[in-house]
Amino acid sequence: MVKQESPVLPRGVIATLNGTYHRAALNVFLLIVLAHWAEHIVQAVQIWGLGWPRPQARGVLGMPFPVLVEQEWLHYGYALIMLVGLWILRHGFTGRARTWWLVAIGVQVWHHFEHLLLLIQALTGTTLAGRAAPTSLLQLVLPRVELHLFYNAVVFLPMLVAMYYHLRPDPRERAQMSCSCLRPVALSRR
Repeated sequence: MVKQESPVLPRGVIATLNGTYHRAALNVFLLIVLAHWAEHIVQAVQIWGLGWPRPQARGVLGMPFPVLVEQEWLHYGYALIMLVGLWILRHGFTGRARTWWLVAIGVQVWHHFEHLLLLIQALTGTTLAGRAAPTSLLQLVLPRVELHLFYNAVVFLPMLVAMYYHLRPDPRERAQMSCSCLRPVALSRR
C-alpha cells in the first residue's frame, strides 16, 4: 500500500518538522497558542476585572480592530490552524507524550467542529435554535466567552502534559524518539 502525502504539506516537510525542526516547530506553535490565550485572558479581565459589557470586551487585537472579533471565519481559521498544527506535529511524539498529544487533538476536533458550525451559520444567515447570532452546540448551555476559555484550557492542558513528557522521556520513549527536542542547545560564548 502506497502512503499518500498530506494535502497540507509534502511528506518531507512533515518529516523535517517532526525531526530536525521539531523543537523549533513546537516553539512556534506554542507561541501561536499563547498569543491566542492572551486574547482570551485579556477579554476575561475586561469582562470580570474591569466590568466592561461583553460586546466591548474584545481582547488585545479586537480593541483597535473590532472586525477581528466579529468575523466567524477568523475564529474558524484559528481553530483550523490549531487542528492542523496538532495533527502535523503529532509524529514527533512517542509513548506517554503521544497519548496526551492525541487527547489534545481529540478535543480540538470537537472545538473545530463547533467553529465550523458557527461559520456555516454566519455564512448562511441561519442560526441554531433560532438564536439571534451564530451559536455552537455547547453554547446553548454556556456563554461564548466562558465556553472558549474552557475549550482553550482543555486543549492546552493535554498539550502541556504532552510536552512535559516529551522533554522527559523514559528510556523506552527516548529510544523511539527521532526528533531534535532532546539535543542540547549550543550556548553562545561570551
